[in-house]
Amino acid sequence: MVGAEYSFTPRASDPDGDLLTFSIRNKPGWASFDSNTGTLSGIAEAGNEGMYSNIEIEVSDGTAIAALPAFFVEVTQVVIGSATLTWDAPLKNVDGSSLNDLAAYKLYYGPNPGNYNNEVLIDNPGITTYVIENLVADTYFFAITAINQAGEESRFSNEARYTVN
Repeated sequence: MVGAEYSFTPRASDPDGDLLTFSIRNKPGWASFDSNTGTLSGIAEAGNEGMYSNIEIEVSDGTAIAALPAFFVEVTQVVIGSATLTWDAPLKNVDGSSLNDLAAYKLYYGPNPGNYNNEVLIDNPGITTYVIENLVADTYFFAITAINQAGEESRFSNEARYTVN
């Protein structure tokens, strides 16, 4: 990702203990290469997004040459977004009786429908808007439950979907 450090170091040894020298073809312009260790490293900046393919690293002891299969590095832009969720406070319990002891909400979300790998406890029943920040580019699915003073949690609300671009 843009701004993140990238580093790859191949492992190589020579049975005779000869000095090994590494070389590279199709090195990304934003990266550096160490011919003593074979390390390809760097930090891609904005504008370096894209696919860097057919990168080839070879090592030689002066007589024999060995090569890794060609590989690629893809640089992507980090997109950090947020989702603002707003809901109506429930007025009734699941059984239809009046809700008199609302204590909290639990907000669930994740990148797959019905499978929420994140949750937020909102322990103030007067709050009916919440902002989830630091979301990377993806589609997210959200559901909320109400919790009464006895700690009993309602069923999930209808699911909401939001895409961070």
